Formats: sequence, C-alpha cells, structure tokens
Amino acid sequence: MYELYGMQKTRSTRVTWALEEIGAEYQYHLVNLMKGEGQSPEFLKLNPYGKVPVLVDGDLVLTESAAICTYLGDSHPESELVPRAGTATRGTYDQWCHFIMSELEQPLWTIGKHRFVFPEDKRVPAILDVALWEFQRVAKVLAKALEGCDYLVDDSFTMVDILAAHTLTWARGFKIPNDLEVLDQYQQKICSRAAFERARERESAAK
Repeated sequence: MYELYGMQKTRSTRVTWALEEIGAEYQYHLVNLMKGEGQSPEFLKLNPYGKVPVLVDGDLVLTESAAICTYLGDSHPESELVPRAGTATRGTYDQWCHFIMSELEQPLWTIGKHRFVFPEDKRVPAILDVALWEFQRVAKVLAKALEGCDYLVDDSFTMVDILAAHTLTWARGFKIPNDLEVLDQYQQKICSRAAFERARERESAAK
C-alpha cells in the first residue's frame, strides 16, 4: 500500500488526485506545515527539504509531485494515464511535464513566496509585477496548445493534465488576472473529475 505525506492546498493534492484516478489503496498522513511539522526530525528523514508531497512505496521514497504522478502512471499502465516510455506520445508528455513545472508554475511560486511564504524581510515586492508578466506570457503558450483540444497529450486525459489544471487552480487562488477563456474552460473541465473531488475530501478529512 502506498503512503502519502501531504497537506491540502499544496502540491500534494496532485498526488492524492493521481492516486484516486488510478484507484490505488493508500494511507494519507497529514503534515501540517503551518505547525512546523515539515521540520520535525521524523519527517526530515523522508524529505530533508521539509516539503510535501512525499510518497513511500516499500523502500522507495519520492518527493517531487510531477515525478510521483509519472511514477504512479508508469506503475499502473492499465490506467493509461502516462504514455509508454520510448514513444513519441511519451516525449510530448514529458515536454509538457517539464514546461508546467519549470515555466508555468515557477512564476506563481515566486509570487507566493514573495507574498506570504518568505519572512517579511526577505520579500521583494518589486518582483511581483515581473512574475505576473512572466506567468501571463507563459499562459498564452499553454492556451494556444489547448485550442481545439480537451487535453494536452493526444487529446486524452493524462497525469500532465492534473499538473496543469492544479497549477491553474493556484493561479485562480492567487487572483491572477486572466482573459484566456480556453484556460478557464480547461481548468474547470479537468477539475470537475470525480477523482479530484474524492482527493479533496480525503485531504479535508485528514487529521
């Protein structure tokens, strides 16, 4: 059985969602970052960086949400949520994975860090406008790729849609201005999946 260490409204929601999509049994361990539990000696043994998510599968410990989602899809090929390695479709999948994590999410995380994560004396207010400009620029690339498509890879739902839609959910939560209707429609469609609702319920119930 998988063990997932996470907290709601963080990147670990992506993994909870992925686990629900593949129908896997898992134990959910709440790590309350607001109470400093990410810095406990026990948790730091799992992830020295003190962040969630962390997935434990036997002797394997994984700590990055995109890597975990891809691993779960590869481990459950019957789910068809990650294309087979060595195929052109897998190349496209990997391309979008890296794009989402390094381009789409990065400016949002910069905004989050300089709004509320960093200590106040480490925040740089001037960087917020630059990060906003960067996100909106990258969002247009994503919107263009989704024109006439329901999903990012071969028009079928994959783990990469979880990563993209969840990142766009962050943008909505941060109240990032967006006039790209195609992204709003995409985010709403992907987040209307039953597995996402089950994931949120599982996280909300964690104590």
